[in-house]
Amino acid sequence: MTPERPAGAAARSREQGSSVTAGVAPAPIEPKRLTRPEGAGLYAALDLGTNSCRMLIARPNGAQFEVVDSFSRPVELGLGLEASGRLGYAPMARTVHALRICRRKLDVHRVTRMRLVATEACRRARNAREFIGKIQRETGLRLEIIPPEEEARLAVISCAPLVAPETDQLLVIDIGGGSTELVWIDLSGVDALSRRKAMMQVRLDLDSAQWPAERPGLPRVVDWISVPLGVATLRDLFTDVDDDAARFALMSWHFEEQLHSFSPYQNPAPREGFQIIGTSGTVTTVAASYLGLKRYDRTKVDGLTMTSDQIDRVIRDYLALGPVGRRYDPRIGRERHGLIMSGAAILQALMRVWPTDVMSVADRGLREGLLYALMTRDGVLDVG
Repeated sequence: MTPERPAGAAARSREQGSSVTAGVAPAPIEPKRLTRPEGAGLYAALDLGTNSCRMLIARPNGAQFEVVDSFSRPVELGLGLEASGRLGYAPMARTVHALRICRRKLDVHRVTRMRLVATEACRRARNAREFIGKIQRETGLRLEIIPPEEEARLAVISCAPLVAPETDQLLVIDIGGGSTELVWIDLSGVDALSRRKAMMQVRLDLDSAQWPAERPGLPRVVDWISVPLGVATLRDLFTDVDDDAARFALMSWHFEEQLHSFSPYQNPAPREGFQIIGTSGTVTTVAASYLGLKRYDRTKVDGLTMTSDQIDRVIRDYLALGPVGRRYDPRIGRERHGLIMSGAAILQALMRVWPTDVMSVADRGLREGLLYALMTRDGVLDVG
């Protein structure tokens, strides 16, 4: 499996800045949850991933949005994909059932502005197009399979509110079920007070030769990569290894091996002005475990900063628990216990490589990026 990048997207070198910048928690995306939406102006975003089907319905509210309704279900669409190259009958049936529920929610709220996307499992499956057609016939929903660069761009947009004003160099990491996206962004040419707004205009499909003449004052993507290994696909590669600790070490090593073509891996930035933002279920689960939350609380997790030592302590605790202990640990949850160690292996590899010991935790991702992009395009967000 070869990591992907768009044609013409070459890495560019520059003199990098140097210190850890911890992200500052913004006002939450979900200030309150409404049970009865009033009036029109609702938007929806649906993310059909390798492991989960998730949807948000929201309305714009100043520079943020407030969630009206949501849905999340582990459908394991990619189960068996690594071996067969096809989506299986049972995973497809589970997914269609989940999407019927989403359709009912969209109808109840009378949502007309929406974007519904599928990612890595559907990108890789030989029968994905047939499955997308089946979804439309049976639910009336039209899903689009987005390329890796669009998935990475939307992850970056979702994290814009967490970018600290003093950040010159930013690495956004999005650990998914079937792939992991890494985007390295140079913000040094953007006015400090405009950086969060400028992040909404990030593009990953530009040839580096076009920079900076055609896009002055905007973030510059130094390099990006989509590694076709996520929590589900990496786990499935090492199911034949019985020893828990050995399997974890092999997963972490194997993931790091996939990063060699990513330019910043070979030429990392100094510490000053550098920020990592991590977004994924793995990152938020590790954060919740660090906080000792037996009941997940988004307001305590989103915007939290963790040091690499704190992350390592949580991972060592996971290893000490073993498979049975992790299954019953309330901080991890029944839905994630089978995936947490592959996700932790990816996270540990990334924190081992990059020149910082602090990561900002983002409880946001593709769905939030879709909503931000739609609302920004319609001019209904006050982004300054």
